[in-house]
Amino acid sequence: MGEDLRFALLGPVRAWRGEDELELGPPQQRAMLAVLLLRNGAPAAAEELIGAIWGDDLPRTAAGMVRSYVSRLRQVLVAADAEDPIRLGAGGYALSVEDTAVDARRFLRGLTSAREAQLAGDTATEADTLRRALELWQGTPLAGLSGSFADLERTRLMQLRLGATEDLAAAEIELGRYAETVDTLTAVVAEHPFRERPRELLMHALYRSGRQADALALFRDTRALLDEQLGIDPGPALQAMHTRILAVDPTLVVPDPAGRPGVPAQLPADLPDFVGRSEALHQVVDTLRTAGRSNPVVGIVGLGGVGKTALAVRAAHDVAEAFPDGQVLVEPETAAGPLDILARLLRSVGVGDDALPASLAERSALWRSLTTGRRMLILLDDVRDGASVRHVLPGSGGSAVLLTARRRLVETAGVHWLTLDPLTADETWTLLEQVVGRDRIRAEPEAAQRIVRATAGLPQVVRALGFRVASRPRWSLATAGDRIIGPRPATAENRPECAAIELPYADAMGRLPADLARAFRLLAVPETPDFRVSRAAAALDVSEDDAEDLLEALADAHLIESDRDGRYRYLHPVRVFARGRALTDDGPAECQAVLRRWHAHDAGATCTVR
Repeated sequence: MGEDLRFALLGPVRAWRGEDELELGPPQQRAMLAVLLLRNGAPAAAEELIGAIWGDDLPRTAAGMVRSYVSRLRQVLVAADAEDPIRLGAGGYALSVEDTAVDARRFLRGLTSAREAQLAGDTATEADTLRRALELWQGTPLAGLSGSFADLERTRLMQLRLGATEDLAAAEIELGRYAETVDTLTAVVAEHPFRERPRELLMHALYRSGRQADALALFRDTRALLDEQLGIDPGPALQAMHTRILAVDPTLVVPDPAGRPGVPAQLPADLPDFVGRSEALHQVVDTLRTAGRSNPVVGIVGLGGVGKTALAVRAAHDVAEAFPDGQVLVEPETAAGPLDILARLLRSVGVGDDALPASLAERSALWRSLTTGRRMLILLDDVRDGASVRHVLPGSGGSAVLLTARRRLVETAGVHWLTLDPLTADETWTLLEQVVGRDRIRAEPEAAQRIVRATAGLPQVVRALGFRVASRPRWSLATAGDRIIGPRPATAENRPECAAIELPYADAMGRLPADLARAFRLLAVPETPDFRVSRAAAALDVSEDDAEDLLEALADAHLIESDRDGRYRYLHPVRVFARGRALTDDGPAECQAVLRRWHAHDAGATCTVR
């Protein structure tokens, strides 16, 4: 086999020669390739391939179809000057592939290496090896394939991934990386509520983070859940962790042998399907790299769901090596205010609770003193007010601050602001391919374009709708589009992807004053691509000056867009949300009144309430 061939099974089944992706044919042909790759070079008899591809639902010509699929795979995989990698022997068909060419085999080799590092007591190497192994995953393994073979292999691989995630969390706890471990384990516990090891590890991470009460509360919740749902008590490991926390067991907290805190490394994992943003990423990275001559502060603003946090995390990872004294993440919305934020920052650089100053001014001064001359990156996600930034600025000498916010914080001086726009149509298409699968998207380009248009370039919407499509491999793309973006009754049950899409808009609307929230909802009722101030004033029954103030405030909050011609418009997902909330919050009568005033202003407009 040519050394430039590589294969992916930890997601949709895919193959590349160099940088060119290969067309692998229909699902049955990709299922055969998956079987051969997972055999690790061992032969697979024709009967085994037939069973794996079709199960009990065998076509009459199954044997001939197997030979046909093998022939087609050879045509795809074999370059003009390369040896045929598929061989037929006494035991059946075998595919000769180097382990390094298959992501699933690299993942399994990583687990073995991590185990060896664990036995050798090298926790740092264990964590690094597990992290690199888990980064190979691109979604659900063997996505798009059905049948008992695919289901069994998918379950096996996902169980190995879950175990690796738990092992990595245990290693990260020992290395002092508590904050990111708490986030990871919280997600695992939510997805696997009856699995006890993640809960045990989460209790440990919470305790080491100084959150003893939260750790004990987690045990109480676990005990209640297991009793109510399964009628059992927590297992020995969970109970032992509970007892050790109650006893303040000193072995639960391992102090640094030199008496110094570890270097904080709190960045969340990068998104494997990050798409586009090359110009914005270049701008953010270049500004952050000026740290040393100054302490740059970079702010990314935009509509909720447009990808601000994803861009910030990607940029932070790209420059992490330039900040050897640590990278710290703070989410101000989870803190009580600047006083609490500073407490978290000070703990990250080794200040114990008993040494925390009481006042905001003293904590801010101590933070500047401890960070002066250090090269640290501080990531503030979803900042809501300027005070959260002013008080946490580090001391001079090489640090940088990267923040995301819904609006520009005009009360904070010296920030390099970047407004993040939605993805382009081409970038949206690429992201949809990564989530759903390239073959499936390109098989129905018109239906895919419809979904691309409906998402308006918002990555959160693309992923939410894409995951829904990917979870239904038997749907055609056109059917999937009708089901997820077509008209729905007002009484229809809210689907999971709807909640994921609407959450940032509901949060943003909840922060608005009442008159601004009302304008946001009601101006979405008329179906029109865009509108001017005069139309908005008529619809809301306010003066044009007041309407312009409302529209500009909504534009500042990135809930609507404006252009140089004085026109305003909603992105499609935002309009759908706002119109729905208008019907529920303001009522059909008020919506009809808006439409009547809109018609009275311009009788040519065609508007309906749906």
